[in-house]
Order: sequence, then structure tokens, then C-alpha cells
Amino acid sequence: MNHNNKTNEVMNLIKELVSIPSPSGNTDKVINYVSEYFNELGYETRRNRKGGLLVTIGGKNKKRHRFLTAHVDTLGAMVKEIKPNGRLKLSMIGGFRWNHVEGEYCQIQTAEGKVYSGTILMHQTSVHVYKEAGDAKRDENNIEVRIDERASSEEEVKNLGISVGDFVSFDPRVEVTESGYIKSRHLDDKASVALLMDAVKALKNEGHELPHTTHFLISNNEEIGYGGNSNIPEEVEEYLAVDMGAIGDGQATDEYTVSICAKDSSGPYHYELRKHLEQLAIRHDVEYKTDIYPYYGSDASAAIRAGFDIKHALIGPGIDASHAFERTHETSLYHTGKLIEHYLKSEMK
Repeated sequence: MNHNNKTNEVMNLIKELVSIPSPSGNTDKVINYVSEYFNELGYETRRNRKGGLLVTIGGKNKKRHRFLTAHVDTLGAMVKEIKPNGRLKLSMIGGFRWNHVEGEYCQIQTAEGKVYSGTILMHQTSVHVYKEAGDAKRDENNIEVRIDERASSEEEVKNLGISVGDFVSFDPRVEVTESGYIKSRHLDDKASVALLMDAVKALKNEGHELPHTTHFLISNNEEIGYGGNSNIPEEVEEYLAVDMGAIGDGQATDEYTVSICAKDSSGPYHYELRKHLEQLAIRHDVEYKTDIYPYYGSDASAAIRAGFDIKHALIGPGIDASHAFERTHETSLYHTGKLIEHYLKSEMK
């Protein structure tokens, strides 16, 4: 399969994934989607009690295992309060800034499964009414959801079935451009989930036996800190998190290469495993950038904090404007996928 076809498949998977609402804590639907994908390839899947998805592929060496993860949960919100005017106050799920969701379309999912559309707005939005419309603080007191229903009181909203604790998801607005970019909310980390799905499919199609038994976890609580910190078999020696590379001032990461993380807020990643990934990239013409993410933590660092005796590493496609209006390029997806493939087929040191 040529580069373009393979990248198009990954792009299509990403579009499917980001279009399924899955804020942390409410991920069953997207986990079912990924599970069906693996099942159709002939792989058995199982759920952990937290709701994450596990797939194991046997390898030649059954004593020394590998573990790869990407997370399918996203940023989102929860109904905190129904206001007297029928608008909804929100509580954040994950670490973002309110100004990054102002003006966004959203969905409210009730406990009974009803879905209502709405828009996230400042209370003081109309410049014809509120003199401070541009200056008012973007925070949980001023941000609210305008529901697309005829409901202008707390009682009328409750009659719709909406209540405190209901999940609110953000419209991804996914778009693929002719110039090779994909822009959407939730590329963190559904771009990486798509890459792992594609890697598993490629292994199946090739009939390639891996050198080591390898476990794949599609985790579902990473944005709140504990997605991949359990269900790691004792034979696992190496843990690779595939998650976005952070772009900004002073960063080496870009939208056209795979990012290899040397250090984040949790400290340095395993030096020898990081060097192994860099050497694989050089050997196989994978374009990469080694980088440090100052305000970042991954499923791999969560596993270390949980006390697992593993070598941990982190790679991923470069994502611009993380936790906001995200974007990456097909070449970053290509090089990330290529590094995942060569890592899976490499011998453990």
C-alpha cells in the first residue's frame, strides 16, 4: 500500500473517531467502535473495569512483553447547575481554557440517552446589551450553554430530562484540507488511536509475527490522569504511550514529523528506550524531532507513578493548538505510523 492510501485510511479513521462524542467518563460508544474494528480483524478484545479496551497479540518471545497505549477519551464538560433562565453552568472535564470553547456547538447527553444540541456562550454575549461583552472574564461563572429547545426556566429544562451530572461534548468540526492537514477538536488523542488501529490492521494483513508479545490498551481516562496506570502484565518491560506532540514557542515539535518526548512535567522518559526509538527513526528514514513538553503528562508517566517497574517512552504526531482548535498534517501521521511499525518489529534491547 502506498503512502497516500495508508494515510487516507488513517485520516478516515480519525474523522470517524472524533465524530463520536467521548468526554472522559462517558466513552462506551467510541470504545465499542474500536472494539468492533479489532474484532473484525479477528482479534479478541476485553474491557478493564475502568472501561478501557485491551488487545493482546502473541509474539515469539512470550516472556518479555511490550505495552502500547493511546487514549480515546477527550476534553468535555458536565452540567454543574441549571440556571433560573434555563441556561446551563458547566464543570470542566480535563485541562482546557474556557475561551477555547466559547462559541462552540455542543451536545448534552442525558442519563436516559437523550441528546440535545446547544451552544457554549458567555452570559454577556450581546454587545447591544452588555457593555462589558469583550472584557468580562471567561470563567465558569460567565460561560453557559444555550440549549436549542424552548426552555427558559429551570423547571422546563428539567422536564427535558436534563440534570446535573449530564455530559456535555464539543463539536469537533473535523475537516481535511487539500493541502494535507486535518483540523479538528480531539486529535488529542484520537489521531494516535487511529494510528494504533491501523498498525494492528497492518500486522494482521502482513501476517507478521512480532518479536515480543504485545499488548494494546485504548485507555479512557487519560485526560483526568489515570487512563493507562493499570492492567499491565508483569511480563511487560517496555511501555510506549502514543500521544500528541506539543507545539509552541521554544518547542522542536512540528506538524510534519513524529515527536519523541525526552521529558515532560513528570520528568525524563527512559533514556535507553528513547534512544532506541531515535535510532529506529534514523535507520528507517523516519523524520522525527526530540522534544520536551513542559506542562504535560501521559499514560506512560501515570503507569510509572502507579509503581510499575517498566521502561517508559512517549511519541506522537505533532498537534498544533493542543486542547483547543487542533491541527496536524498527513506527513506527521505518516512518520508516526512508520515509527510505531518499526518499533513493534524491533527486538527489545
